[in-house]
Amino acid sequence: MTALNEKNLSGQPGMEIPENESGETEINLVELFLRLLEKWKVIAASALAGLLIFAIVTACFIAPTYTATAKLYVVNSTNALVNLSEIQLSNYLASDYVEVFSNHEVHDEVMARLGLKYNYKELNEMLTVFNPASTRLLYIKVDAPSAREAQRMADTYAEVAIELIPTKMDANAPKKFEDAQLPTRPSSPNLIKNMILGFLAGAVISCAAIVILFVMDDRIRTKEDIEKHLGLPTLGLMPLGQQTAEGKTKAKKAGRKGNKRV
Repeated sequence: MTALNEKNLSGQPGMEIPENESGETEINLVELFLRLLEKWKVIAASALAGLLIFAIVTACFIAPTYTATAKLYVVNSTNALVNLSEIQLSNYLASDYVEVFSNHEVHDEVMARLGLKYNYKELNEMLTVFNPASTRLLYIKVDAPSAREAQRMADTYAEVAIELIPTKMDANAPKKFEDAQLPTRPSSPNLIKNMILGFLAGAVISCAAIVILFVMDDRIRTKEDIEKHLGLPTLGLMPLGQQTAEGKTKAKKAGRKGNKRV
């Protein structure tokens, strides 16, 4: 009976898994799944490492941002009774007023009042003005490096708009609906969210690496691989551990005989 050593066979050069008739290498999904289960410790360690890295980067290297929001109420009539057409007109005006905040004059006035040193592009990126659908409200949202600065900028933008709109657009000035509140915590970055993303990123990267190594591994490891890919029948297998133990036993016996002869 012919015995084959699994380790020696898998290590021989040239013993590669051939491609199928279509020229593509077959992938056994069951074996791939078992390989992933076998490497669960590596995947778990990578996921925890990703979580830790993202947490450290978020906490130590990303500057926090605070968000404050002031609100304006757009009115088109001073009468107590307001008809439907006036409400619709006010809605249109609210959409028009959004464009006022992109004016250089508005930004310049805010910088002058608060003594800011930002440029026009930076202020545009920090400021967000929008009109919720079917309302006559304007939301003036400001993102800034500090909570106090975000609050002051949002309120100042609202004040400047109230003063500028009547002179620039020949319309009634909007009214202050709500002052900006002092943010109590950063709006970004989100530490919990980034930690979850880091955990998932670590797990995905490790799984991808394991899959790539599995696909690129063309060694023959088992008798099933021999029968499937080489078409050779396997009469028997000699486990590597048993063979090593037998070799050690023979070596010990040979050593004892040599000592007796001496």
